[in-house]
Amino acid sequence: MTSKQKIGVGLIGSGFMGKTHALGFATASRVFDLPYDVDLAVLADVTAPAAARAAQALGFRRSTGDWRDLLDDPEIQIIDITTPNTLHREMALAAIAAGKHVYCEKPLAPTSADAWEMTKAAEAAGLMTQVGFNYLKNPMLGLAKRLIADGEIGEIRTFRGIHAEDFMADARVPWAWRLDPSGGGGALADIGSHILATARYLVGPVIELMADIATPIAARPVSQGATETRAVEVDDVARLFLRFENGATGSLEANWIATGRKMQHDFEVYGSKGAIVFTQERFNELGVYFTDDKTGLRGFRTIFAGPEHEPYGAFCVASGHQIGFNDLKAIEVRDFLVAVAGGEKLGPDFAEGAEIQSLVELAYRSAREKRWVSTKST
Repeated sequence: MTSKQKIGVGLIGSGFMGKTHALGFATASRVFDLPYDVDLAVLADVTAPAAARAAQALGFRRSTGDWRDLLDDPEIQIIDITTPNTLHREMALAAIAAGKHVYCEKPLAPTSADAWEMTKAAEAAGLMTQVGFNYLKNPMLGLAKRLIADGEIGEIRTFRGIHAEDFMADARVPWAWRLDPSGGGGALADIGSHILATARYLVGPVIELMADIATPIAARPVSQGATETRAVEVDDVARLFLRFENGATGSLEANWIATGRKMQHDFEVYGSKGAIVFTQERFNELGVYFTDDKTGLRGFRTIFAGPEHEPYGAFCVASGHQIGFNDLKAIEVRDFLVAVAGGEKLGPDFAEGAEIQSLVELAYRSAREKRWVSTKST
């Protein structure tokens, strides 16, 4: 057996997404025939003790309390960034300058200017990039995209989407980094970027939009249980109307105070010959409607994920048994490593992340100016 080239990963951050990325690399190494042998080389965190604990728990060989140690490490070829997005630009540009490929969580950066700077730096250096819009890696979204591209539901007329969670629904949740306006925005920038990514993935580029934002929880405690509060300057809810390049129109909502919603990433796509509906809360299923079904037998049919929907079969040989959230990260890792090895570039890469951040900024501008705005004006 020919041994594969080793590729070293340096992970920055070990919180929710850091753990998910680490599991993604570990799972991808088990279920896919990757172009490399993945070496979880070094984990960096805010302190050396925190990094050491996380490295041991997540399977990294070494740890450090200073992310800059990853830059000149010859055993690292990929730097994976899972920190708050205010830190993404500095870390990514430093990694690119050091000749490392970069895998970064979304949103890519607080501003589109930062995101495009990161994109151009990586392109100039000939390095591969990936942004963590892992919902796009769901085999059911891949099926939806193929049905649309193949004309199975006809001319696409409208799109409706929502990304709603309730992790900020309690007004007692204290002010924290997600509410810092220097991060580029609130619910729209944070979780709304996911549904914008889905809209672009399925329907295509947006050419014009109009937005409205709201902040029902105007102030939050400065810390857990504190009586002192701090004003909230970012959105809790954002709603957008969209016009797509292909002539379709649409709407979407981003909402992190949607009481009772733990993970609602839903969309509906309506065409001249049919429709597609999806809910993340049952993300191993896709609903499809065709107008040419016989009268009296028309209705949404449910398609269950199975081995015929690549790469579901790498995880399970039986239909309907389901894959999970962390498996989507493993698929994302596989696609990134294939691109690094010179294969097909499935993305989403930094350029796509920058396009989405540009739409986020445009939406905030529309909300301020209370009017439709064109993407050509950015």
